[in-house]
Amino acid sequence: MDFDLQGVIPPLATPLDADGEIDRASLESLIAFQLDAGVDGVFLGGSTGEVALLDARRQREVLDIARDAVDGAVPLLAGAIDTGTARVIDLARQAVIAGADAVVVTTPFYVKPNDTEIAEHFRRVAAAVDIPVIAYDIVSNAQSRITPDVVCELAESNTIAALKDSSGDLVTFREITRRLPDFPALTGSELLADVSLDLGAKGLVPGLGNIDPHGYVRLYRAARAGDRQVARAEQERLLDLFRIISVADRSRVGFTAGALGGFKAALALRNIIKNPATNPPLSPLTDAETTRIAEILAEAGLL
Repeated sequence: MDFDLQGVIPPLATPLDADGEIDRASLESLIAFQLDAGVDGVFLGGSTGEVALLDARRQREVLDIARDAVDGAVPLLAGAIDTGTARVIDLARQAVIAGADAVVVTTPFYVKPNDTEIAEHFRRVAAAVDIPVIAYDIVSNAQSRITPDVVCELAESNTIAALKDSSGDLVTFREITRRLPDFPALTGSELLADVSLDLGAKGLVPGLGNIDPHGYVRLYRAARAGDRQVARAEQERLLDLFRIISVADRSRVGFTAGALGGFKAALALRNIIKNPATNPPLSPLTDAETTRIAEILAEAGLL
């Protein structure tokens, strides 16, 4: 398979059964839903996939199921995300064995590395595996930024094959796309997808794409065709849909439980997965919150 990273590549949720194990049938259903929408890749084991809450056994199981379900139709990206370089290399090698086409790697976290150490981290991971490494800038979770200078150094030395930018910092994103106009810089923003494409993004990696991949595919294709009016209209509709992450009472649950719980509740309501459960310690949504999510889906024309 040629590795042509562009287009819509949703970071998929990880469906669980009542015992907290991977729900194979639901994951296969979710992947089939994505492929039917025309996505250009799928990303397993990212933030939306609750990678921080999955042990290595379940991460491997997710990749095994995804590899068979995707069956080469689109690139399969696997998160190799952990606190330090040696742990990330172990996960990246596991992803290679499972058949991933690329690994997605954040900066080390908990240890607050500087730019030199971050660059060395990516060099060591890239040297350890024979598939492309995609840098994942998500400062809200990983604490450290991948600066434009580091991105340029790693891109120009072919250490990284692409960037997933979930920083929410459009100024920095613009600098990267300006300095590396042909480099595959992808945005993880659900709310600024149209603007990011205008700034030179080569693709979209939106968590909300789990629930409405067709919408993001329409947005991407309209933007690529130069139809800004259609792209803007889709973005506005998706802005309304994104309210599902804010339904949960934040005095009762944290941000992650509310956001990922909202995604999974919406997927269950759309009969794409069976169970909306998230991993401990994330608390579930209440019946009233789930009812409100159903109302938002209906308003978006998805129920």
